[in-house]
Amino acid sequence: MICLCAAWCGVCRDWQPALREMQSARPDLRFAWIDVEDEDEAMGDVDIETFPTVLIARDGQARFLGPVAPSAKGLAALLASLQARPGAQAAAPVPAEAQPLLGRLAPLLARAAL
Repeated sequence: MICLCAAWCGVCRDWQPALREMQSARPDLRFAWIDVEDEDEAMGDVDIETFPTVLIARDGQARFLGPVAPSAKGLAALLASLQARPGAQAAAPVPAEAQPLLGRLAPLLARAAL
């Protein structure tokens, strides 16, 4: 689960502690925080219009890319839904730019941990 945010975004800053708690509660999942302005080259042409936006992948395949409400409960439900259906995507189609974005962000994930 990669949270795509910006340091200037108050909602993102306020949400980060909840993500850390979720990460502690879910050691089976990997969480990362990418500041879209710091990583504009890796973001490529992907334009994040609403914060927070998350990119969720499993086994190297993007399964969700889109804005989410800054709610740990809502994100937990989305993650559980995707885990319950390992080969499926979220209800909405995964945007075409999700997989290339995942590939560009992959080298950054080790240093982008929450």
